Amino acid sequence: MSVLCDWEIRTLCGSGGAVSPFSMEFVNPASLDVRLGNNIMVEVPEDRKLHLLELTDYTEDEPYELTPGEFCLAETLETFRIPERISAQFVLKSSRAREGYQHALAGWIDPGWVGSKLTLELKNNRRYRSLPLYPGMRIGQIVFHTMSQTPIKSYTEVGNYNNHSRVMPSVAS
Repeated sequence: MSVLCDWEIRTLCGSGGAVSPFSMEFVNPASLDVRLGNNIMVEVPEDRKLHLLELTDYTEDEPYELTPGEFCLAETLETFRIPERISAQFVLKSSRAREGYQHALAGWIDPGWVGSKLTLELKNNRRYRSLPLYPGMRIGQIVFHTMSQTPIKSYTEVGNYNNHSRVMPSVAS
């Protein structure tokens, strides 16, 4: 398994490929920056389920404030179509981690994961300050890996989270 470099990422993602929307300005030497989408799911005191909250009215100047210790599910702006010979991994941008954001280590993307936005598990690790969330915010990056072989069964066959156009809660029983 090897990590794709910048020109391989451009080839994989350009012209309606593995990531949409795709912009060359988000390509790094060994990763692709991704942005926060339009929806998050937040906890409310009166219900065990997380509740959907649209971020479309929030901006960089007037963001949603993720309070200290607060957890939410968020989505990427980008939708993915991962080929059968590629896997990928979401990692938080280091500048975001240094600001106090935390991402649970659940960002693995299997070959054959298609038609979905990536759901992110975000938490504010700060003790006293809220952290801003708004659509379009650069939140993380995707590292793409070439598989040694095509898997016998792809995520298209065995996965739970294909073809989801927004943030998704757990489907585990």
